[in-house]
Amino acid sequence: MCILFFALKQHPKYPVIICANRDEFHQRPTKAMHWWPKSSTFSQVLAGKDLQANGTWLGLTTQGKFSALTNFRQPQHLDKTKQSRGDLVLHALAKTDDQIACYLQRNWARYHGFNLVFGSLNKLSCFDSAAKKVQPLTAGFHSICNGGLDDIWPKMALGEAKLRAAIINANDDHIDIDALFELMKNTQQAQPKLLPNTGIAEHLELLLSSIFIVSPEYGTRTTTIITQDTEGLITIIDKSFNTLGECTEEKVFSLTSTTDID
Repeated sequence: MCILFFALKQHPKYPVIICANRDEFHQRPTKAMHWWPKSSTFSQVLAGKDLQANGTWLGLTTQGKFSALTNFRQPQHLDKTKQSRGDLVLHALAKTDDQIACYLQRNWARYHGFNLVFGSLNKLSCFDSAAKKVQPLTAGFHSICNGGLDDIWPKMALGEAKLRAAIINANDDHIDIDALFELMKNTQQAQPKLLPNTGIAEHLELLLSSIFIVSPEYGTRTTTIITQDTEGLITIIDKSFNTLGECTEEKVFSLTSTTDID
């Protein structure tokens, strides 16, 4: 997962709105979002699956617990002995918030740099492995990409502004899902002078500077929109894309949270 946007308690009917893109090499085998079989670790998980490392980038449980991962872009720290970060989402879905926070504090160094968002949808937190601390996601707008929570990268600022506009333009009973997908398919690249310096070549920084990435080798593979309304109904719409940025599969899921909406 490479970019997430959150609107928390900003819409009168939908206190939770999450927009997420997963960027990955197209050759990496993946299974689209589906219900995983029950196991001894967790009752049931809704998530896509990385068929190379068997982890995931974003998932929910039947109770409405959520977790999602973004990687820090730190090519200078590449270490093939590190564990797959996709395991962290599964850990978060299987543990209580306190348990996963403790696990992350003790085990962050086993993984390459990451942000992990976790918790029930009405009480989300983010662990940043660079800062080595857990931060609550407060009411408002948030973005997470390949650096720290709410860093001001151009595509993060652009996405937050468009998400804010989509909510302002919505009425009290409706949110325009098509507008959210349009936001997540934005291919506007940043001005070179505004590019972050993450240790990769400038032409790659430019390619990766858009919310939606299209290239033959690497690009946006999945967009997921999640909403939770004031009654606790959670709707998940998940789209998969090919190398041309064309949608090849769309899935819709719904479940009901067991946690009260504040």
